[in-house]
Amino acid sequence: MPGNGEAVTQQTEAPSGGRSSFVLSRGVVILFAVACGAAVANVYFSQPLLVTMGHDLAMSPALVGSVVTLTQVGYGLGLFFLVPLGDVTDRRRLIVAQLLLLVVALAVVAAAHTAAILLAGMAATGLLAVVTQTLVAFAASLAPPAGRGRVVGLVTSGVVIGILLARTVSGLMADLAGWRSVYLASASFTVVLALVLYRVLPRHSDAPPTTLRYGQLLRSTLTLFARERLLRLRALFGLLVFAAFSTLWSSIALPLSEAPYFLPHSAIGALGLIGVAGALAATVAGRLNDRGLSRRTTGIALALLAASWLPLAFTRSSLWALVVGVILLDLAVQAVHVTNQTLIYALHPEAGSRLIGGYMVFYSIGSATGAIAATSLYTAAGWGAVCALGAAFSCLGLVLWAFTGRGAPERAAETAARSEA
Repeated sequence: MPGNGEAVTQQTEAPSGGRSSFVLSRGVVILFAVACGAAVANVYFSQPLLVTMGHDLAMSPALVGSVVTLTQVGYGLGLFFLVPLGDVTDRRRLIVAQLLLLVVALAVVAAAHTAAILLAGMAATGLLAVVTQTLVAFAASLAPPAGRGRVVGLVTSGVVIGILLARTVSGLMADLAGWRSVYLASASFTVVLALVLYRVLPRHSDAPPTTLRYGQLLRSTLTLFARERLLRLRALFGLLVFAAFSTLWSSIALPLSEAPYFLPHSAIGALGLIGVAGALAATVAGRLNDRGLSRRTTGIALALLAASWLPLAFTRSSLWALVVGVILLDLAVQAVHVTNQTLIYALHPEAGSRLIGGYMVFYSIGSATGAIAATSLYTAAGWGAVCALGAAFSCLGLVLWAFTGRGAPERAAETAARSEA
């Protein structure tokens, strides 16, 4: 968000060099943020509901944990197979089509009466929720270079708020009307969102025309990873921080629903609101990246992430300790995430969807790893083991940052940001 409070406004360049009539106003950026938050929320609705879902469909604890894991697996597949399409097709049509298919997947989840149907619906929901990343890449492509970090930060703040509200809303609605009502309500809102985006978004993306076929498009994503050291490094950061993030949020409902707390779904879901500092970090990190401070921002955030597990380890004896840990963890994860996306998009803006989609595959791998490991560890060894796992992921990220140093691509990105800001 611009520091002077003015609208982020930029007329987009058409591929031919002419001017497009579409203007990226502040209102449109906020619409991007709302759409991203609403789409990604579907990936996280289930986390406060795992116990109830398990009881309703007679699922074992391990199978309940796979609800989160399969959703993340579906998300990862969508990142690789669907998001790159944004570089070669009309993004407006792609976004609307994915949202309408997402409505179908949400309806399947809401109507599921067996574990198999539920898991299939959750995997499809994850697959189609990657429309979030198509929206992020679209917003980044429309933003002026000097303000791209602010735009990405604001849009990402919508993602953060969506994740936090997902837990709160799903917990509250489950207590009032059952867990299925969560997915019915989301399907209804997604229909409305698809209609609004169809009317507001520009008819054509500003991505340069390309003759790449689908297979070549997917292979080019792999080629980008092979060529770009910065992309590989930032993808590893993303994997580790989201493994830590998922370690907490995929398992926190388990100790809070047991002695000594016995918290209801609404209370567990409301815990996510405490992490609203993460949304603030998203916008602040964007500004810091526009000033060329990406490496310093990453290091501080990773240190905070590692430190967050100390208070989290005392969750069973103090809810205040949990509050402090949640704030630190969410703030750190989102700061690293915004920094990653801003830097990698600048590498090849014409391949923005492939860059962000490829990077987010590692996010999904990390999230799935954290979810399945945390729920399994909790069953076998308790909350202390879960915290040790989260701390291990966090410390690995900090060690990676300390020993890799700042490479030439990152220095170039920071220099460009300072000169354009």
